[in-house]
Amino acid sequence: MGRAERKAEAREEIVRREQHRERRRQISRILHKPATERSPGERQLLQNYGELVQELERQRQRRERLRGREQEVVDGTEILQKKVSELADSVREAEHMVIYTGAGISTAAAIPDYRGPSGVWTLLNKGQSVSTGDLSEAEPTFTHMCIARLHRAGLVQHVVSQNCDGLHLRSGLPRDATSEVHGNMYIEVCTSCSPHREYVRLFDVTERTALHKHNTGRFCHKCGGELRDSIVHFGERGKLAQPLNWVGAVKAAKKANVILCLGSSLKILKKYHCLWGMNRPSSRRPRLYIVNLQVRPNYIFV
Repeated sequence: MGRAERKAEAREEIVRREQHRERRRQISRILHKPATERSPGERQLLQNYGELVQELERQRQRRERLRGREQEVVDGTEILQKKVSELADSVREAEHMVIYTGAGISTAAAIPDYRGPSGVWTLLNKGQSVSTGDLSEAEPTFTHMCIARLHRAGLVQHVVSQNCDGLHLRSGLPRDATSEVHGNMYIEVCTSCSPHREYVRLFDVTERTALHKHNTGRFCHKCGGELRDSIVHFGERGKLAQPLNWVGAVKAAKKANVILCLGSSLKILKKYHCLWGMNRPSSRRPRLYIVNLQVRPNYIFV
């Protein structure tokens, strides 16, 4: 095929794509009309392009589902009281309770969540900018302090958190009872020392770090090795023993007979199968309670 033929074929392909886009726009405009207002020609066009109509309808349903998941739902007083009473009984009777927390428990500290109406992903998907204040000034919320109090009372054995804000540690929750599986933005680590040496800062250590680039630019006072942050980005596998503490998380999950999830859509956490006890017989699996304002999707562990 000569150069002129290739150019002609490329032009034809561009024309076909533009015609297809225009057809999609035309069909979409018709579908937005009430069925009673469509002309005979428009109804015939929908019949002629049945596959395209079905594709656009699937896209519309998908968008509606996504919008539905972004909406926050609050139970009525009577229903809420019944659920709270059931959860309180379960907490009191639990032999080994583990709490899994997400960004929703930190919104009261002016830290945005991800999938809420004003969440990071929600705003970015709408093309809007995300602004946050100085996260180093954030203080533990009422939820953080209640969790710490429940641990001191012996009612909660372990907390597994997806949050990087460090508020669980600021609440007084012990390190050995906490697994920050996505890291802590205030902790940098010297991996040259054995065992690893941690530096807990009052400032965000991630100002120079990014995906696959974890060195902070500061150095260990003991060995001179370069320090790295502890954050686990999407697409990465966390390897640090602390503050991730996966050993503690898995150990607690194996013992758990009650799991309480707070402020999380669980879209990420549900992928960690080791946390849900699904390898146990169904009669011995932990009871699962989810406290979240957004409607949860169908999970593999219900």
